[in-house]
Order: sequence, then C-alpha cells, then structure tokens
Amino acid sequence: MPKRIDKARLEELIDEATVDCYGEEEEYTALLTMIEGRVICPFRAKVIGETIKVTRLAWPNSGYGMIAECRRKGTAYRVDINFLEWIEPLPEGYEWIAAYQAWRKRNN
Repeated sequence: MPKRIDKARLEELIDEATVDCYGEEEEYTALLTMIEGRVICPFRAKVIGETIKVTRLAWPNSGYGMIAECRRKGTAYRVDINFLEWIEPLPEGYEWIAAYQAWRKRNN
C-alpha cells in the first residue's frame, strides 16, 4: 500500500491545476494535462494481484476517466486506473494521479 498523501497537499495540487478553469470539463482537462506532463511511464503496479507494467496513461474518447495501458507477459491490456494496486516504488509524479482521484471523488 503506498504512503497516503496528505489531503491538504492533494487540494494544493488540484488548485494548482485548476486555478484558471471554468467548470468541471476544464478542470478535468487541466488535471490530465498535469498528469501527462509529470507522471513518468513505464512503471510497475498490480492488477488482481499480478504485477504488470503500465506503459502509458490514456483518456477515454468520451466522459471522464483514465486508462492505464499495461503489458504482462507480452500481452497488452487496458485497465481503469482505479483498479490498479500501487506498489513501491511509486511512479514519478504519482501525487498527480492521487490528486485526480481525489478530484473525481469530490465531483461525483
């Protein structure tokens, strides 16, 4: 289980990303832009207890969400980011993913 990020820090990140945004859609885009620029792929994680390599983060064509494009034993998978089990070492920029997830919970 990864170290929890302080709620105040998550709010700081959300505020940093969304400071000039008008509405939920712009906030979503701003957070994805921060993730794209700060989270370094590939990184390791687990899905249903199996270690996988996340090679890229992607966004759905419609609606909100984030998809982890993964590989395991030569096979490619697409997994909703919320189904990843985070393992050490966390990817560089992980706090931005945590901020996005906090923003999603706040806006659901």
